[in-house]
Amino acid sequence: MECTQEVRTFGGTQRVFRHASSSTRCDMEFAVFDPAPASSSPRPALLYLSGLTCTWANVAEKAGAQRYAAEHGIMLVMPDTSPRGLALPGEDDDYDFGSGAGFYINATQASWSDHYRMFDYVSQELPGIVTAELQGDPERLGVTGHSMGGHGALICALKKPEVFRSCSAFAPISNPVNCPWGEKAFSGYLGPDRSQWESWDTCALVLATDFRGAVLVDQGDADPFLEEQLKPEALSAAFADAGRQLELRIQPGYDHSYYFIASFIGDHIAHHARQLIR
Repeated sequence: MECTQEVRTFGGTQRVFRHASSSTRCDMEFAVFDPAPASSSPRPALLYLSGLTCTWANVAEKAGAQRYAAEHGIMLVMPDTSPRGLALPGEDDDYDFGSGAGFYINATQASWSDHYRMFDYVSQELPGIVTAELQGDPERLGVTGHSMGGHGALICALKKPEVFRSCSAFAPISNPVNCPWGEKAFSGYLGPDRSQWESWDTCALVLATDFRGAVLVDQGDADPFLEEQLKPEALSAAFADAGRQLELRIQPGYDHSYYFIASFIGDHIAHHARQLIR
């Protein structure tokens, strides 16, 4: 694993690493903000999963999350959104499929299944690196994300409650089997059999999960993707039917941008701190 960038910020360090991934079978990059780089004590860590077209740089440079992570003593881990540069047919044709659009699932279809295994990467491989090499505490891991990454955060917590103790999301794609972004991605990565899609859909997963934590979701009511793509009402109904804890906050006037995320990232990190630091 190679450190390609290191800067000082909010009393900690912001570093970028490149490594050969066993999950995606290619080189991957991720960023880490460490609030206490000189400490040898294991510390809680929060994975932030970004949305369509993003890399680790979007949240690292726009959200202002490091300030709040430093205040709470939480390590912030920011992976890329997909494998890169594999020259797969169609990989770079569309913003919502292929490069920058891994959807945090494990693909099963030919040409994608060898590399597009982002679920394994963010729920197994990356937490393993964080805890084994960067002093993250394996008993105190949380996950959050935005849009496609909000979908990723929710399915990671619901499918891997033994890994993630806390969960939140910003404007998540809540019911991907029933929205254009999800239908396109799942058709390409998982194939036409829609019965195989539900194992990657929050609204189905919440009915069977062992995850017991309270989930925080923020959604702007001026989000242009609200009705067609995000469907928070389906998320709310699914959590209610399953008897799971969901705090869904509809924020008046906010859109889908990082202005929205920066406005509430402090609340989300505090939410994780309450569950990871005791």
